[in-house]
Amino acid sequence: MQKVNIVCVGKIKESFYREAVAEYAKRLSRFVSFNIREIAEGRTPEDEADDILRAAKGYIIALCVEGKKLSSEGLAAELKKQYDRGSEVTFIIGSSCGLSAKVKNAADFRLSFSDMTFPHQLMRVVLCEQIYRAYMINSGSEYHK
Repeated sequence: MQKVNIVCVGKIKESFYREAVAEYAKRLSRFVSFNIREIAEGRTPEDEADDILRAAKGYIIALCVEGKKLSSEGLAAELKKQYDRGSEVTFIIGSSCGLSAKVKNAADFRLSFSDMTFPHQLMRVVLCEQIYRAYMINSGSEYHK
């Protein structure tokens, strides 16, 4: 079973975000070993970089606005490619201050969901849903319409 991780800075405060993440984690459990690791927020992205990189394993995908935009099918293809290679995948979500250049440079892939900026707590929910959607696409499910 493939391992998929999310390394993120900070904790989710709102219960509705925590419940949404938990729901997608439950749904993902039939496809992958899914783990979320929360890193303590530092004063700057540079303060968080070493902790983030220590927690990241396998093929690293950093979420950042200057990354490449993919469709849901594109993300599904990327995850399938890593599955076929036997790679563990780690997505990284920075704090409200973003990611340091050190983390971005260490990533194997930079992914952008939009030119817009999203609250990092909401981004965790969106990312979980898109990972779930990717596995549903790869399984041939009608979830993705």
